[in-house]
Amino acid sequence: MGRRVLEIERDSLNGLLQRIDATFVAACERMVACRGRIVVTGMGKSGHIGGKIAATLASTGTPSFFVHPGEASHGDLGMITRDDVVLAISYSGETAEILTILPLIKRMGAPLIAMTGKPNSTLARNADVHIDVSVTQEACPHNLAPTSSTTATLAMGDALAVALLDARGFTPEDFALSHPGGSLGRRLLLKIDDVMQKAERIPKVAPGTPMTVALLEMTRKGLGMTAVVDAQDRIVGVYTDGDLRRSLEANIDLRTATIDQVMKRGGYRARPEWLAAEAVRLMEQHKITALLVADADDRLCGVIHMHDLLRAGVV
Repeated sequence: MGRRVLEIERDSLNGLLQRIDATFVAACERMVACRGRIVVTGMGKSGHIGGKIAATLASTGTPSFFVHPGEASHGDLGMITRDDVVLAISYSGETAEILTILPLIKRMGAPLIAMTGKPNSTLARNADVHIDVSVTQEACPHNLAPTSSTTATLAMGDALAVALLDARGFTPEDFALSHPGGSLGRRLLLKIDDVMQKAERIPKVAPGTPMTVALLEMTRKGLGMTAVVDAQDRIVGVYTDGDLRRSLEANIDLRTATIDQVMKRGGYRARPEWLAAEAVRLMEQHKITALLVADADDRLCGVIHMHDLLRAGVV
């Protein structure tokens, strides 16, 4: 039965392909030209699908919200203006709650796009643009429960949203701006300055510092490395846990050595205004776990560790 449901719904979606036509384009044109918002409305299962379509439109560059048609008759109709476009969803095209507010929408002058499964229904005939989402049968064995029809409506809503996204030139960066709490938003919006270790959390020593002191600084700050900076905080070099292992393998006497004798000169740098995702790329490229962060004058202003990126959800 599960396979049968998927087969029926798959065939219903295939049937929609021929309906991406001039009518679909007309709906897109009205939505792109909208100076207000796309107001989606629907009852029952159509309302649930309408809520998702409104959310998808809003998150892909087309301002949109959902209005319950029953509540619209009791005051919420005031949320709709003549600058909006109304997208009304009703498979039968005869949903009483939608037909009740239909004359008011028409009087207001807001363009009406209808998605129904009945091209000759009252809603379809009164719409400025009608999109046919009819299906041959529901996946329900009794041909009653909205299944194939809601899947088809949802898919057509996605087609509208993505077509509008493409028409507007909507970018991943634009998407991130409306999803700051998601992983994409964190990857595309977080700067290194937002997550790096700063001020007293930065491990740093001066050239000539005894290795015993430098190792204590590394231990206190817990980042597995220390920067080596001059009197103006300009970066001279870096010393890491990996360098410590190599020093031991080379039989260097760390009790008498100084940091400038064993440090790696220079070191990989990042800038605080770079995206945190760029720090991830550099760490992966050079197989390191921490980066020095320097300003335009090469002064040390922070250190970013892979653990900082993990905590921020960038990785």
